[in-house]
Amino acid sequence: MTSQIICSMKKTILLSAAAMLSLASCTTIDSGSIGIKFKKWSSDKEEQGGVRGTCKGFVWFNPFTEKVFEYPLYVQRKVYDDIEVNTKDASIFKMSPVIAYRLDADKAIYVFVKYRQNLANIEDGYIRTCIYEAYRTCGNSFASDYLMSNRAEFEREVRNRLDKSLQSEGFIVEEFTAQITPPSSLRTAIDAKNEAVQNALKAENKVKEAEANAKIEVARAEGEAKALRIKGDGEAYYNRVVAASLNDLLVRQYALEKWDGKLPTYTGAGNVPIINMK
Repeated sequence: MTSQIICSMKKTILLSAAAMLSLASCTTIDSGSIGIKFKKWSSDKEEQGGVRGTCKGFVWFNPFTEKVFEYPLYVQRKVYDDIEVNTKDASIFKMSPVIAYRLDADKAIYVFVKYRQNLANIEDGYIRTCIYEAYRTCGNSFASDYLMSNRAEFEREVRNRLDKSLQSEGFIVEEFTAQITPPSSLRTAIDAKNEAVQNALKAENKVKEAEANAKIEVARAEGEAKALRIKGDGEAYYNRVVAASLNDLLVRQYALEKWDGKLPTYTGAGNVPIINMK
């Protein structure tokens, strides 16, 4: 009876061990990730650090000699702390970069063999170094005033350098943005310049307004003068007509005043007499 109990316990232990070994020998790689199956140690240089290949889904391996490393293939987003960048004229700008990137599945083995780290560590190491180098190189070719006036050009050059350096290492940049903060002295100078420009525009607008008002007054005066001239011409014409009419009336009135009321007996027109038949 005792021997049977011992045999039963041994079987239970063996089954438990087998189950634990099975669990330790199997893992699952998410469909949005890629697995790298590799040997824990390998002296063969041609094996690329002992890598056996990529894998997905359920993966079986020897837990004593092999291991599976998993890389996500979906987009990763990383917000970095401020980076100080010197411009061509030695001004110090602060950059606050934000990057969205993903791992190139075709270069997953290359990334693993080279770094043997997860993406979080690579972000804080290699990718951050690439961002800083892109900022440093571009910043040294831009003067501070030009950078502030041409931020889009600066960011485009930084992005181009970053794309080139990261793609060669197996990382694809989806988005890259940065808040650019100029030094306080430059900000003060820019504010003063903007205020001067605004004041100049205000003064120019006032001059234009005064010129416009003057033109309005001139036009009004010309209009009034023209109206007076037209009115004066009308009154002069009226006076001439009235005067001519009055002269004719005065002559007639004078003649009537001098007439004695008698009609002439005849009036002559040439040699033909007009006889008064009365």
